[in-house]
Amino acid sequence: MSGAVIQGEGLGKRYRRGVTVDAGLRHALERFVKSPLSAFRKKEETFWALKDVSLEVKEGEVLGLIGRNGAGKTTLLKILSRITKPTTGWAEIHGKVGSLLEVGTGFHPELTGRENTFLSGAILGMKKQEIARKFDEIVAFAELEKFIDTAVKHYSSGMYVRLAFAVAAHLEPEILLVDEVLAVGDVNFQKKCLGKMGDVARAGRTVVLVSHQLNQIRRLCHRVVWVDGGQIRRDGAPHAVLAAYESFMFSGERSQGLQRGTGTKAQFLRWEISGAPAGEPHVISTMGPVTINFCVELAEPVTNADYGVALFNAERLLIWASAAKGLCFGPGVHVFSHTFPSLPVRPGAYQWQVSLWDDGEMLDLWDCVPDMSVAAEIQQHQMDEWNGILNLSAEFAFHSEEARTIESSTRI
Repeated sequence: MSGAVIQGEGLGKRYRRGVTVDAGLRHALERFVKSPLSAFRKKEETFWALKDVSLEVKEGEVLGLIGRNGAGKTTLLKILSRITKPTTGWAEIHGKVGSLLEVGTGFHPELTGRENTFLSGAILGMKKQEIARKFDEIVAFAELEKFIDTAVKHYSSGMYVRLAFAVAAHLEPEILLVDEVLAVGDVNFQKKCLGKMGDVARAGRTVVLVSHQLNQIRRLCHRVVWVDGGQIRRDGAPHAVLAAYESFMFSGERSQGLQRGTGTKAQFLRWEISGAPAGEPHVISTMGPVTINFCVELAEPVTNADYGVALFNAERLLIWASAAKGLCFGPGVHVFSHTFPSLPVRPGAYQWQVSLWDDGEMLDLWDCVPDMSVAAEIQQHQMDEWNGILNLSAEFAFHSEEARTIESSTRI
């Protein structure tokens, strides 16, 4: 990767939405008498879909944009594609851009698949000879050999997206902007899209990809930007940003159903990772030793306490659990610590659960918040579907049996 091919500074996009309030006939007549023109004016309010976003993408970089619906991801892509003009700020793009923001954008329904392929290619800035050279490959990828001379108005949505993606991906624009297209179509076509996107990335072209499918982001992207509320919330390595995003999303879902004990004798106050960097007390970013601390406050002494701890993944699958029995301690704040040689689990969001009992009475049961984010680098297969729960590093070596036989003979 070399210089920046996409650069934006202070990008903002403001939209208007009309607000009509029915105040009744009497109030409408009063307004009309006071100001006749006001009866024909609609109250409007504005909102910022994007606000003060600065972004730089280097040549050959594959950038993933993630965030909730309405966060501003598509608005940002439309600005970069020159479909939408920003309200504030500026953006520069150096290179030929191919955009795949909506299925079949730019297709004319009365034209055939063949004609739309050449039309779409021309819109992307390709010459006729270049499109013709790639035409058979595009049609084969889209699996539309029998329908390529049929008007696209007769295509299903799946046929639309196959042809649209095939054109955008095969005509080799220097910069490819893709919005959630890989989520459309059947499973086999999604696999083909992922494979093609991998080829595009390896060819050194610049890609900006919006997707809610985080496994695709993990597999394809060199860098991830998390957009939230029209602003960039986090920008960095995929494993770190995705772990933080998953933790945020899952903790929001769980906060409605937190379980706590009903008594007043004890309460868990907080949890943290010992020695974690400032500002990230709940993030594990290395594969080395780690100590987890849980703080509990007792109002009264306990003489026969049972303490339990468990770790769950985002799907609420139990990863690990332990217990200690017969504990005895007095009032005050106490810290329960667990030191692990490492926590070799795949990157993502995890949740601790701790509980404290005294002679069979539950003093407190806490689904710890916030979630723990594991942001260590992936040590597994490069294809996400072959990534298991454990994230273990292993040394690999190989040799030939013939070489070992010769070595043994020499020693004799």
